[in-house]
Amino acid sequence: MSAGPLSDLRVLDLSRVLAGPYVGRLLADLGAEVVKVEPPEGDVTRNWGRVIAGLSGYYTQQNVGKQGICIDLRRDGAPQLVRRLASRADILVENFRPGVLKQYGLSYEELAPDNPRLLMLSISGYGQAGPEAQRAAYASVIHAESGVVHRQAAIDGVQPVDPHISIADTNAGLHGLVGILAALHGRDRTGRGQHLDVAMLDAMLATDDQLHLALDDMPMRHNQVNEIWEVSFGQVTIAGDFRWIWRQLSESAGLVDPTPAGAPLEQKISLRRETVRNYLRSLPDRVSVFGALERADLAFGEVRSSQAALMSETARVRGTVVPVDDRAGGMRRVIQSPYRFSASKTGAGLRAPYRGEHNHDVLERWLELRGDEIAKLEHEGVLLREEVPR
Repeated sequence: MSAGPLSDLRVLDLSRVLAGPYVGRLLADLGAEVVKVEPPEGDVTRNWGRVIAGLSGYYTQQNVGKQGICIDLRRDGAPQLVRRLASRADILVENFRPGVLKQYGLSYEELAPDNPRLLMLSISGYGQAGPEAQRAAYASVIHAESGVVHRQAAIDGVQPVDPHISIADTNAGLHGLVGILAALHGRDRTGRGQHLDVAMLDAMLATDDQLHLALDDMPMRHNQVNEIWEVSFGQVTIAGDFRWIWRQLSESAGLVDPTPAGAPLEQKISLRRETVRNYLRSLPDRVSVFGALERADLAFGEVRSSQAALMSETARVRGTVVPVDDRAGGMRRVIQSPYRFSASKTGAGLRAPYRGEHNHDVLERWLELRGDEIAKLEHEGVLLREEVPR
């Protein structure tokens, strides 16, 4: 197979936590050379999850395959060093609060004259300009303000609860990746780069397929919730409303309608639901449950734990979980990016970087700096290098 489809691109990743690093990870999986620039304190996610040889699981997942350099922007000469790196990059990814990079002379308007082909992706909560641009935004904040939390609580009749997944971050990251790929295509035509402004709130609203109801001033649907059913080995979810489930199962399994003539609708639904519940519970094992639902032509899924999902047959066959170097003489697992090309090699890199691990390599190749020049920058505190744990 050929090299990754983006193997001719250089990416400068100034981002941290999730939305930006997720973009960088996907670009690296697609073959791009991605250099992660960290401050002396490092990305906060270095402390999230199980730590092996100084690298956490969370940090490894979002930064595997990248090279790492460590620059203290507060030092004299540091912003100029980043500016020089940006002049050699195809793509720059950042998710600082709007205006932060401008304080260091690193805004797109300041970088573009040195590199007119540069594509810069900025991810923020509410966009680069506007009345809320300066607000701090985390995934949970955007989940609440995009309507997702309220709608889920209203439909389920429970207290509002934030989803246990950072949808707003990864959603914005994916939209950012799409935008960058589109901008690359535009650059091929025009020869010029551009600045891409992605707001997490925009990304959530754009991806919410249920918002057409709000746009048309219609109530959110309460009768289309896919239900969870108890079975002999655990739980399954069956897609579709109950009327469809009853119709399909009664025809395929010969379920007898228990409702007396003239029964009110609520009683009819309750009695039929009990009949379906008893039928599903009577099936002795996974094979018989799945067989009955397949014969009924129903779409269904087992309610699995995260560990069970990782060990599923589909995940195994598709290589969804892959081992990478844990930097301690062993291997640890990460999730593979979902792209499977017929003629291009893609996927997770070998390892995640330590802070400043690739200072010398990157600066020698990108900027042609000599060893003594790099050593001087380290002596001045512009560059830092983490001691690799033994």
